[in-house]
Amino acid sequence: MNFLNNKNWIQFAAFFICIFIAFTAAAEEQKAAEINGVVITQAQFDKELNIHLDRVLKQGQQVSEDQKAGLKKEILEGLIERELLYQESQKVGIKVDDQMIEDQLAAIKKRFPSEAEFKIALGKMGLTEDEVKEQIARGLAIRQLIEQQVTSKIVVTDVETKAYYDGNPQMFKQPEQIKASHILIKVDAAATEAQKAEARKKIEAVQQKIKNGGDFAELAKEYSEGPSNTRGGDLGFFRRGQMVKPFDDAVFNMKTNEVSGIVETRFGYHIIKVYDKKSEETLAYADVKEKLNQRMKQEKVEKDAKLYINQLKKEANIEKYI
Repeated sequence: MNFLNNKNWIQFAAFFICIFIAFTAAAEEQKAAEINGVVITQAQFDKELNIHLDRVLKQGQQVSEDQKAGLKKEILEGLIERELLYQESQKVGIKVDDQMIEDQLAAIKKRFPSEAEFKIALGKMGLTEDEVKEQIARGLAIRQLIEQQVTSKIVVTDVETKAYYDGNPQMFKQPEQIKASHILIKVDAAATEAQKAEARKKIEAVQQKIKNGGDFAELAKEYSEGPSNTRGGDLGFFRRGQMVKPFDDAVFNMKTNEVSGIVETRFGYHIIKVYDKKSEETLAYADVKEKLNQRMKQEKVEKDAKLYINQLKKEANIEKYI
């Protein structure tokens, strides 16, 4: 994939299992591309294409011929860019520490239930552990190159972050939030009228206990059938739209410390208590300054990395055969 539209390649080793391809080019194989004399074979290209297509199909999506053509172009460019970046990392003398490779390999193995499952996954992809380690090393070399040649040179000043903050006030608005708890008696979507009546009877009994002075949190722990019951029904702070509409409609019209009547949603019957409210506000510059700086720096890194890669392409001898 295009290097700058896919941050996975900046952090290559951590995500490589999904988009891995082995660079063990054989001269006699059909070529997909050649970069400064280094061949990317058709077999290597096909392997990566199939990995991408398989991932899309597993998500239940279909790929049209036009989409497939676009994907092929992106994959070829991605392979070329990664090879160029790796070659450049070697030119500038980047060396990858063996321990870093082992650490990344260990992190990848942790994604699998066992060592055996990891070996099975490698076998399905036609890979060995040594090939995996080779690709980790290449990925780390690329990441170090980008850090050295691009990231380390990026500076975002306070003047820039403040100008962005002042120029984009809508991005820093915090909508109204409510802190509430609830007691839920579940009703299955396919419940019979008798089952609904039984659930209604249960929630009415809890409602009466609340009216009699029962502690809401304790009653939630005892009677609520929702996952928040262990927390006394506490849902924390949430914005409008995060809950189902009937729940939202009720809670956002309540006052602090008010207890609702019985509210019916597709999950069942609820009784809600509002504990706190936060009005809509604009976050202070001081509170967002650090995250804003990081975001703006990342945007600059992506922009400058693209320029850096384009320059490497101009200086390279690249032949495409597909």
